Amino acid sequence: MLYLWLKALHIIAVVCWFAGLFYLPRLFVYHAMSEDAASRERFCVMERKLYRGIMTPASIAALVFGIWMLVLNPGLFASGAWLHVKLTLVALLIGYHHACGAMLKRFARDENRHTHTFYRWFNEVPVLFLLAIVILVVVKPF
Repeated sequence: MLYLWLKALHIIAVVCWFAGLFYLPRLFVYHAMSEDAASRERFCVMERKLYRGIMTPASIAALVFGIWMLVLNPGLFASGAWLHVKLTLVALLIGYHHACGAMLKRFARDENRHTHTFYRWFNEVPVLFLLAIVILVVVKPF
């Protein structure tokens, strides 16, 4: 029963984390397009609150619950390469998360060096992670 609760909490945390991963780069798009100081400051506040208040706690919760499930069921490691690929993608996703944090800090220092077009493309990256991870977990293709 504990395992099912952990799985539910893991899924909830992942959904919250991805909501932030989808929205923060969208805020970067609008921030890069903003032309007045008041708008830029407003975006800085929104970005910081999203990153620190939602994304980072959700990512930590997703990792804690995921690791806890692996500790309770170490046999998953032998169930196929799908888990190893998924964990590699999660590691890359953590890197993406930290890249968002670095961009947020550059915006806060008013040192953004990318156009809104760059952020529009950057915003699509988590979609690829989500597709790959869900397919790996549900289909277990290998």
